[in-house]
Amino acid sequence: MSFNATTTQSGHLSSFQDAYADTDISALNWLDQMWVAWYIWIDNPVIATGLMSFLMHEIVYFGRCIPWIIVDAIPYFRQWKLQPTKVPTAAEQWECTKQVLFSHFTIELPTIWLFHPLAESIGMSTYQVPLPPLKTVAPQVFFFFCFEDLFHWAAHRALHTGILYKYIHKIHHKYSAPFGLAAEYAHPAEVLILGTGTLLGPLMYCFLTQDFHIFTMYVWIVLRLFQAVDAHSGYDFPWSLQHIIPFWSGAEHHDFHHMSFTNNFSTSFRWWDRIFGTDTNYLKYRARLQAAHAANKKATKEERLEMERKLMAQVEAEGIEAEAEVERSASKVKVA
Repeated sequence: MSFNATTTQSGHLSSFQDAYADTDISALNWLDQMWVAWYIWIDNPVIATGLMSFLMHEIVYFGRCIPWIIVDAIPYFRQWKLQPTKVPTAAEQWECTKQVLFSHFTIELPTIWLFHPLAESIGMSTYQVPLPPLKTVAPQVFFFFCFEDLFHWAAHRALHTGILYKYIHKIHHKYSAPFGLAAEYAHPAEVLILGTGTLLGPLMYCFLTQDFHIFTMYVWIVLRLFQAVDAHSGYDFPWSLQHIIPFWSGAEHHDFHHMSFTNNFSTSFRWWDRIFGTDTNYLKYRARLQAAHAANKKATKEERLEMERKLMAQVEAEGIEAEAEVERSASKVKVA
């Protein structure tokens, strides 16, 4: 889109250009100019912001999923797959995609569209330029990561109890070996519950500081989507972020949650699970795995894989029983 293309089909200048009457456009950088051009081209700040927000979410989410779909289709990468015998089929991925799209259009689209008017009413900037610099964006996004991680730990833990699990969260646990597209494969109510943690941090920050730009929100959402999709990818590469940042959760941490049903309820960081003791089974599993490897250093690759499969099968069997117990507890709840 060229910034010079700011006329409507009738040939008249866009009325929203008046919003930038006191702005020296030529002094702005390329990104700022494109930001201005978008708002002038749409000529309605509510539609421009809502449309950009939803398109950004869809493009980033499915764009990040595509590489993992390709990886799943190439056998070479199985050496890094956490559960190598469970590769999603095309039918499973398509079924997952349909549920994700349903949630995106019924829950996330209205939420995204309503977020910016609400946030603007408490001080958020949208069309204004220049956009905030990195030194402003970075600490805000770090706060959002920390806030969302704690919120998600608590809400996710609650979703593993009684009727909340049986009637809401159980959908997300359909796949004991998750894959990228399954990051937002969930009941619409769960999408709303856990999505609250993503939105509440920015809203609180905006209300308290009156210094927040939706561009920072976009940076946060992009990084959050990357984190969610990667955590569900099912792959642990030597260069994965958890090997660089020790307290980062990553796929290896979250994959165990899907495999075992219990433990590891946080999203981005490991510290809340460690503090609240909701990673004890995970730590025991890792210790058993390391001990088995140490005791079988001369084993062949096939023997090591078979040993890992047996440990995984044991953990998964324990998880199935734990899941059944939660569902039994839900059945005991009397509805008034």
